[in-house]
Amino acid sequence: MTERRNIPRYEEADGLRMLRDKPLGELMRAAHHARMQRHPGGIVTFVYDTNPNYTNICTTRCRFCAFNRSEGDTDAYTLSPGELGRRVRSAAELGATTVLLQGGHNPDVSLDDWLEYIRAIRTACPDIHIHPFSPPEIIFVARRERMSHSEVLAVLREEGIDTLPGGGAEVLCDRVRSEIAPNKCSADEWLAVMEDAHRLGFKTTATLMFGHVETDEEIIEHLLRLRDLQDRTGGFSSFIPWSFKPGGSPLTGRVPTGAHPARYVRIIATSRLMLDNFEHVQSSWFSESITAGSLALIAGADDFGGLLAEENVLRTTGHRRRTNLDEVLAIIRRSGFTPARRDSHYRIVETFSEQPRN
Repeated sequence: MTERRNIPRYEEADGLRMLRDKPLGELMRAAHHARMQRHPGGIVTFVYDTNPNYTNICTTRCRFCAFNRSEGDTDAYTLSPGELGRRVRSAAELGATTVLLQGGHNPDVSLDDWLEYIRAIRTACPDIHIHPFSPPEIIFVARRERMSHSEVLAVLREEGIDTLPGGGAEVLCDRVRSEIAPNKCSADEWLAVMEDAHRLGFKTTATLMFGHVETDEEIIEHLLRLRDLQDRTGGFSSFIPWSFKPGGSPLTGRVPTGAHPARYVRIIATSRLMLDNFEHVQSSWFSESITAGSLALIAGADDFGGLLAEENVLRTTGHRRRTNLDEVLAIIRRSGFTPARRDSHYRIVETFSEQPRN
């Protein structure tokens, strides 16, 4: 289990005060203190990754998603293993060390197809880390194959996969899920996949997508459910929140146009304090803004996400951001930290300790 190192444990009422009432500067200071207790070296990590999607055909049709397509749509696609391998190789040639592999819930994509994708990536890029398949995808494929999700996880583990992304969590409250993703797995099912994955030896991330129909109480419920599972398994490596991007999705016009950057910083800080058993909290320059992402580094986050070689899901909402290594290093340094490149297990592989010379 994850060591808590004498960090205080906050409960639901505390979390609600953090989200609603605590002055933001005071909350940021408390979260920064908790972060420095856990990571006293002042390092902020990042990874160079790529996020190709093997298909955009999806029968789940989440109401927050602008990426999904129906079979027969002119822009619907499913990549062949060879096409996917070539995309990953191109990203690796640019420096990517991790491939986050996710797609739609496509009834024509089988477990065997997944294994072919994994093997094609390994053939094209033997050294790249493959970080594939979120819990909703695993449940969807398990139902297709008439298997349990545990059996699907065991097949992936046998194939050499040892980390899984935490996508599809959205908010772990079935009231919210019934409104924004009624055809996706339940909150209990998402957690059950993660618990079984942890017991099989996978390390996984956990996520939160906020800024749509959820309440403050439901955000805290989400954090507490993650914390409870982490108490049992210790299998979560990091927590990654991001705000809903409404552009082009069925929720456009029904919810606000996007969460304020201050709300994002507040959620980062609250997460660091509530998730006392999580080693890492990730800030994102990509999903939010460079300003919000850098502020989050002094509000409890110790990781700055990825330098993306390819990303498609948020791009379909009109959300396009680009940065490069020099900019990421500068942002981390301006926030008062030492940048370091990591791998998918959050192990540091390169530290950028010196300021660049003019």
